[in-house]
Amino acid sequence: MEKFIRFDWAMKRLLRDKANFGVLEGLLTTLLNEPVKIQKLLESESNQEDEYDKQNRVDLLAENDRGELFIIEVQNNTEFAYFQRMLFGTSKLVTEYINRGEGYEHIRKIYSVNIVYFNLGNGTDVVYYGKTEFKGIHNGELLSLSPFQQQKFKVSAVSDLYPEYYILKVNDFNRWSKVPLEQWIYFLNTGDIPEDATAPGLHEAREKLRLERMGKAELNSYYRHLDNVVILRDNIITAKEEGLMEGKAEGRAEGRAEGRAEGRAEGRAEGEQNERIKNARNLKRLGVSAEIISQATGLSQDEVAKL
Repeated sequence: MEKFIRFDWAMKRLLRDKANFGVLEGLLTTLLNEPVKIQKLLESESNQEDEYDKQNRVDLLAENDRGELFIIEVQNNTEFAYFQRMLFGTSKLVTEYINRGEGYEHIRKIYSVNIVYFNLGNGTDVVYYGKTEFKGIHNGELLSLSPFQQQKFKVSAVSDLYPEYYILKVNDFNRWSKVPLEQWIYFLNTGDIPEDATAPGLHEAREKLRLERMGKAELNSYYRHLDNVVILRDNIITAKEEGLMEGKAEGRAEGRAEGRAEGRAEGRAEGEQNERIKNARNLKRLGVSAEIISQATGLSQDEVAKL
């Protein structure tokens, strides 16, 4: 079986080479469902590596032939504030890539592509997409650009001016598919590229990301990276299982407490009913009418008649 280099490691080293841009272009083309041609890779404050980055996340900033920016991030470690990080990353790019004194019409279009190997948020899909739209609160009408704005900005919708976000939650997807996007998700999770892969970029990945192309030193470094990834995944799974166990234990404790409370409530209700029956019998022996006994005890006249 052929073995291929994990995508996050490839982003660190191989995919930064212009000769390998086809792999990234394939992923972005598949995701956006339109051709994407990378012109060059850029550096920004948001994608400068430190020691934490090297172990847990990788991001790459690319510019296409239309001047649009793509920040592609792979996150292995759990991060509860990851949604805010996505916002911070795009916000930084907005300000970094406009020159002082330029008009706002020169703000770049930004795409944020996030490949996460942990359970981000609460949802069952594997790919999520977000964009900014403005809707009327009274009639639900979508606010649109004027014809002049469309001509000036060369876009058709307000959302085209704002950052767009893609989240790929790839950790649990291991089903090969004929759908190009699902083929990419399968590769990102398993590192495997079957021979019948048809998604853009996966053919290039089969050629460029072969494990056998690595030298000995680089291979050793790669295996250390894989060990770190395994440890991170184990930590995530362990935390999830511990959370489930704690939740079940708390549920059992709460169940016992609720059971005791329900038992006490049922006991009180039964005692009160027995007291009403006792009082009704005494009144009945004294010759009090069933109607008055019913009013005094809360029992129905039929219940009084049966005593």
